[in-house]
Amino acid sequence: MTQAPLMLDRHQLAAQIKQRARELGFDLVGIADASPSMYRDYFRAWLDNGQAGSMEYLSRRFEERTDPSAYLANARSVICAAMTYYVPLDEPPPGQRGRVARYALGDDYHEHIEQKLYELADWLREIIPGAQTRCGVDTAPIMEKELAARAGVGWIGKNTCVINEAAGSWLLLGEVITTIDLPTDHPAVDRCGSCRRCIDACPTQAITAPYQLDARKCISYLTIEHTGEIDPALKPQIGDWLYGCDICQDVCPWNARAAVTLNPALQPRFTSGSLDVSEVFAWTDRSALRHSAMKRVKLPVLQRNAQIVHDNLTSNPGTSQ
Repeated sequence: MTQAPLMLDRHQLAAQIKQRARELGFDLVGIADASPSMYRDYFRAWLDNGQAGSMEYLSRRFEERTDPSAYLANARSVICAAMTYYVPLDEPPPGQRGRVARYALGDDYHEHIEQKLYELADWLREIIPGAQTRCGVDTAPIMEKELAARAGVGWIGKNTCVINEAAGSWLLLGEVITTIDLPTDHPAVDRCGSCRRCIDACPTQAITAPYQLDARKCISYLTIEHTGEIDPALKPQIGDWLYGCDICQDVCPWNARAAVTLNPALQPRFTSGSLDVSEVFAWTDRSALRHSAMKRVKLPVLQRNAQIVHDNLTSNPGTSQ
């Protein structure tokens, strides 16, 4: 355990960390303890039941994923930060167009957020000599949603997204795990209440119950993570989604007054939030997606999705959700 120097009160240090995180561009920041996940058994059962689909990487490094101190030895605290990424979109031009989830419209958030987290961690080690840190975004084995809720950044909603009362759910998360023993924030209070708009709006019924998601039915999983053939019964439900899906967030009442991000890195490359599927068919490489989160998928998968969008729009011109 790394203690703050005596001349620097732990609460003062926590306040300085939050201030520094905001200076780096994070909109929300909170601190959680580094105790093991309370969802460990549920997560294990979810994996064993096959609900992760082909995301086998979620089973790897299970101990690290469910215990921050296994990811960083002697971890005591987790600094949880979030950036909002909501930007209103223009009316799409005419033609057959496939929609892209908002988080993937700007620069690759992994690169952008990681850089900011590393800056925060470097600064922290400078003011607290001997401190150890380890950073992560959603590609790291970290239960980031649970930690964000524990740190007061937002609660985990019925659609399994983190929701903040003021900012909504258009949030990109990142963490700095540290050996510094910091005072923690109060966990976020669940404010979903009796609302079930996200559950009712999901075309594939991927939200099988409040707070429970079967990834195998999720449009985001099907269009990004799943590289094989898609169940024909699910193809019509994908509608015009080319990459990812925002339906459960679009209908969430907490997003009605979502703040608009001014972060240049998160401004949409495609201002309508969509791409002409004929252009996607014509691509021979992914050069148009350089430094974009969309480069996560291989071109054949993206063109597979474009074919599904084309077929859906051809058979039902009113497919757009």
